[in-house]
Amino acid sequence: MKIIYFHGFASSGASGTVQLLRKLMPDDEVIAPDIPVEPLEALPYLKELCQQEQPDIIIGTSMGGMYAHQMRGFHSGITGKSTKVICVNPAVNMSTMSHVLKTGEHKFLNGRKDSQKTFRITKDIIQHHNQIERQQFKNLTDEDKANVWGLFGIYDKTCNTYGAFSKHYPQCSRFEGEHQLNEKVLKKVVIPLIKEIS
Repeated sequence: MKIIYFHGFASSGASGTVQLLRKLMPDDEVIAPDIPVEPLEALPYLKELCQQEQPDIIIGTSMGGMYAHQMRGFHSGITGKSTKVICVNPAVNMSTMSHVLKTGEHKFLNGRKDSQKTFRITKDIIQHHNQIERQQFKNLTDEDKANVWGLFGIYDKTCNTYGAFSKHYPQCSRFEGEHQLNEKVLKKVVIPLIKEIS
């Protein structure tokens, strides 16, 4: 099985979650790109990556979940069936998360392929997030809704978007956990869902 993982804000494809996924699913291929900071660059880049790779499953956490549910119309290169998408605590409201998306210089939490250690958030970047957010749920088809799952930590204090997300996607559930994924949640919630939907 081919899985693409989209990381959260200030992270990278070298995050601890990616390492855990690879450890827990050794027979599957886990592709984890570094997502560009600029959303108007990130969204087309991720769509092109999915077009090239034709994954079976896309998993996105936080900001990555916001991007993941917008990967519509892709089909697995192996089965030919529609790509399934799992969004964990999707940050569908990045532009209003002022405690996270602040203007100024920020440090990446994990190593990036381009070796960049810091990045800058500008007012334009926040505005571009807002621009994407206003479009993200438009033109959803029944097939789109059938292929997206939302998972929400009941102790998530960073980003609670269960209400906003479940208005558009019926397959939403809560789990015992916080905002960030850990090994327990991967083993008890995410991997069982991967096995069920694949």
